[in-house]
Amino acid sequence: MTDFASCTIEDGIAVITLNDGKANAFGFDMMAAVNAAMDEAETKADVIVLTGRDGVMCAGFDLKVMQNDPAKVPDMVGQGGQLLVRIFSSKKPIIIASPGHGIAAGGLLMLAADYRIGVDGDSRYGLNESAIGMVLPPFGLDLAVFKINNKYLDSCFVGAQLIDPQTAVKASFLDEVVAADKLMTRAMEKARDMQKLDGKAYAGNKKLVRGPLTQKMLAELEAGKGLSVSA
Repeated sequence: MTDFASCTIEDGIAVITLNDGKANAFGFDMMAAVNAAMDEAETKADVIVLTGRDGVMCAGFDLKVMQNDPAKVPDMVGQGGQLLVRIFSSKKPIIIASPGHGIAAGGLLMLAADYRIGVDGDSRYGLNESAIGMVLPPFGLDLAVFKINNKYLDSCFVGAQLIDPQTAVKASFLDEVVAADKLMTRAMEKARDMQKLDGKAYAGNKKLVRGPLTQKMLAELEAGKGLSVSA
């Protein structure tokens, strides 16, 4: 596929692997690569598994752009929002097999998927924008309110608290935690379980649950609402 994301498909299950050799940041090249992989996976597979490299799922938007090229930030954040909404609203079941950190935009990625599996260890999850001088765009709030356990919403969204995998299950950034060497085995097991569901019924029921919020997020992205993200 590219140096940023690869897609392999076997027995109807696609595995998209993010690996830029660094933090798997959502820069323009990474997002283009993931979208291309999603094009293939949504066309050819029944279930999609997203994973990263050892120790990292995604550490957020590309800080080089955020810090050094502010004119490009709204476009980058807008493209990121479009990608997250695509994952959130995909007709296919999407599982995240997270081998490590999911922070900022990476935290939103965790919130966008259907089922999330993490590994036991020192990884951290959360939305740290309040700590780095950024205000989340509306789609960030929408994903957070949709998925985060309300008990943790203030601390993880407003308070920038980064939490360990076990706490991430309680907060609903993750659905379960497994040993690192069992991550892909468990992800494939879950994928096969989801593959047994009626695909058209799954897509229809997912649209019922997520459709109205999807339309709201897309409309706000089209209008460019809140994409500057500066505090």
